[in-house]
Amino acid sequence: MMKAKTKTEPTVKSAAASLRVRPRRLRLSPSLRKLARESTLKPQDFIYPLFVRHGSDRQIPIDSMPGCSQMTVDKLAAEAKAIAALGIPAVILFGIPAHKDWRGSDNFNDDGIIPRAIRAIKTAAPELAVITDMCFCEYTDHGHCGIINAPENAHFDPALPLGYLLNDPTLELLGRASVVHARAGADIIAPSGMIDGMVAGIRAALDEAGFAQVAVMSYAAKYASEFYGPFRDAAHSAPGFGDRSQYQLDPANRREAVREIALDVEQGADILMVKPALPSLDILNEARALFDLPLAAYQVSGEYAMIHAAAQRGWLDLQRAAIESLTCIKRAGADIIVTYFAKDAVRWLADA
Repeated sequence: MMKAKTKTEPTVKSAAASLRVRPRRLRLSPSLRKLARESTLKPQDFIYPLFVRHGSDRQIPIDSMPGCSQMTVDKLAAEAKAIAALGIPAVILFGIPAHKDWRGSDNFNDDGIIPRAIRAIKTAAPELAVITDMCFCEYTDHGHCGIINAPENAHFDPALPLGYLLNDPTLELLGRASVVHARAGADIIAPSGMIDGMVAGIRAALDEAGFAQVAVMSYAAKYASEFYGPFRDAAHSAPGFGDRSQYQLDPANRREAVREIALDVEQGADILMVKPALPSLDILNEARALFDLPLAAYQVSGEYAMIHAAAQRGWLDLQRAAIESLTCIKRAGADIIVTYFAKDAVRWLADA
């Protein structure tokens, strides 16, 4: 005895028969998915950060950033050659000075840690572009990104709160340090302190000193983020008091971030950067829609450390999570990604 057809069967069959557009066709196999892929990662998308310190023959692992180390200048030649061999086009340098003071003078010392590092890299791997992070938090004894308002310094202003970061005196130091880095061979200066007028001040200083060819990659929208924690351990740059909310962006603000980016475009930035990357994908996407300059995103230490920590607990696969996060940053609009995963990512992509 035949079973009676249900009333829904004709409806299901007719619905299936009417399907002409089936997006899943292009997801059937790895090869088809690669053909249809909209956002792809390449070695030339990456900038690799390096932490450089004084001393010799030392490479000190950073506990909160697995796979990353502080290294002395004599270790940079081999590291630079290895990075260039992977096809990564650039590094960004963060210096750890032997001495700190109220104005971060090692940052504008011709024989300071960063000029030494630049020269070592350019000798070992001249094809590698060298970017220097232009800030003072690693170099000042108070850990803030410039000159603070204090009775003991030459710029004290009693009308301003104690501990307030003094904007215009800091601009003078940013210009001075940028020229020192350019003279040592830096290809790009990357101001990161969110100081008003930093791009214009650096551009003017570089041009006046004869370094019109040196580019400026501005941390144009940098939030006062909790995701920087491991970096502060790595670079010994934690503020000695308070935080950086008086000069970095409030994470709640979108329109202000766009305005900051627009100001840096007007002041002559060659490359724009959004930081941190994953928490700021909306800003990254909006910047891509509004501005035609090359756009970078910084996948910061906290993002890197979280993925590693979850992988160590067995909660996710390190390689897949890292590549997915980097791909999402690219999908949101980044042309360039600063990431501690850069070396690993190149190897993983080659094996995919």
